[in-house]
Amino acid sequence: MSHAMNFAKCDSVLVTGANRGIGMQIVETLATGGFSPGKIIATMRNPAGAQKLKELREKHPNIHIVPLDVVSQESIEKSVEEVGRLLQDEGLNCLINNAAVNVLADFHSVTAEKMIKNFHTNAVAPLMITKAFLPLLKKAASRGGAGGGAMGIQRAAVINVSSRLGSVELNWGDGDTRFNWYPYRASKSALNMVSRCMAKDLAPDGILCMGIHPGWVRTDMGGPEGRLSSEESVSAVLSVIGGLTEKDHGSFLNFTGEKLPW
Repeated sequence: MSHAMNFAKCDSVLVTGANRGIGMQIVETLATGGFSPGKIIATMRNPAGAQKLKELREKHPNIHIVPLDVVSQESIEKSVEEVGRLLQDEGLNCLINNAAVNVLADFHSVTAEKMIKNFHTNAVAPLMITKAFLPLLKKAASRGGAGGGAMGIQRAAVINVSSRLGSVELNWGDGDTRFNWYPYRASKSALNMVSRCMAKDLAPDGILCMGIHPGWVRTDMGGPEGRLSSEESVSAVLSVIGGLTEKDHGSFLNFTGEKLPW
């Protein structure tokens, strides 16, 4: 049985970047997969343009759409207020930092501006969002949830969607020059370090934190050459996330569940 069934024991899951790609697929799969959490909070910069998500919400009223521009501190703080009113004393069980961009640039075309843009969205934003939502995560963790005192999504968890392209070890000699994407790869390496640092700081409150690689997915970002459909990727990712325990705290896992080298 897929560990994704454990999402049914969650009161709430929040997904950033839910208007397209993997984020959209996470929301859809959680809503329709037979293991829906109590509340699915889908965030994106421009809800007005998320027509497919609005149609999904009409069929599944536990989906809540909240505006969130991940690179705007003001927007982050407003989203926390709105989510706080929605969740009340329940707190937030699972935060999935999925929003990301891929600024394509190799050694010859990379600029400081391209590096900073990718770094802000992919590494800085997940840290700032987690900091802002920490009171709600702590509230859920203190309640224990369906998992009691054990670490996991039923209690409180922060999931950072990373990439194997952020692995320093795997980059050495990988032989594929198509992926000499300085901004993207460096930003995902930074996100991995952010995940490890946050894991240390969140442990005393019982909040699990880890990073996961969703595979090379056929999305707007992954391109048509991706080896996985969004459905295949998300099905595997949700199974891994649903089965996380204390032993996975601070880890970097593949969508198949295996550990990836930093």
